[in-house]
Amino acid sequence: MRLKDKVALVTGSSSGIGRETALLFAAEGARVVAADINAGDGEEVVGQIRAMGGQAAFVHADVSKAGDCENMVAFAEETYGRLDILFNNAGIMHARDDNAISTGEDVWDLTMDINAKGVFLGCKYGVPALRRAGGGSIINTASFVAILGAATPQIAYTASKGAVLAMTRELAVVHARENIRVNALCPGPLHTELLMKFLDSDIKKQRRLVHIPMGRFGKAEEMARAALFLASDESSYVTGADFVVDGGITSAYVTPE
Repeated sequence: MRLKDKVALVTGSSSGIGRETALLFAAEGARVVAADINAGDGEEVVGQIRAMGGQAAFVHADVSKAGDCENMVAFAEETYGRLDILFNNAGIMHARDDNAISTGEDVWDLTMDINAKGVFLGCKYGVPALRRAGGGSIINTASFVAILGAATPQIAYTASKGAVLAMTRELAVVHARENIRVNALCPGPLHTELLMKFLDSDIKKQRRLVHIPMGRFGKAEEMARAALFLASDESSYVTGADFVVDGGITSAYVTPE
């Protein structure tokens, strides 16, 4: 088991990448703290983990709130005695996120609060816990759009994920000598509820698909496997990386055949 005896905190664990990662981390031996604003689905994930013989506990957390982030880290330490892995994964893609002219300030602020501030707050309270454990791994979910402009406008989301990349690099440099590794997972377009709701028409979906060399949307479980590598000791010399898992979209724009 690649995460035996590790304690992992996963935010946004009720669906998509977070859900698949919580399940996989548990299967690989981690004791998982599933954090989410959605208690019903979060508890369901915990139930699944326990049903397969794993250890997990749920904690309610709105990652845009400092108190909730402080509490989720404290909960992990109180429940399992330590924290080794922090996966700052929670995020939103707002339906009214568009270009700079059309996007409302409220959409911008909400997106930044969850996607960027949420990562900051996770690290603010998570780093001291990792120090107490003697080191560990932080994984922040960014996106391919932080590297490559999106064909479908989503200015707040893109900017928020760019902020995640910048934070990740700085955190990696600052904490490298403390045995704390910090990396950004950059997924390509995924067949998740989050993206499918945003790309709410076949035309929008095709505008994304046409640029992916592999010709398909990625899967949440594929991102979970990438997160597992970053969480495990197999990536012991990897820090400050933009870990891109995107079907080739950032390597080359392709045109329809």
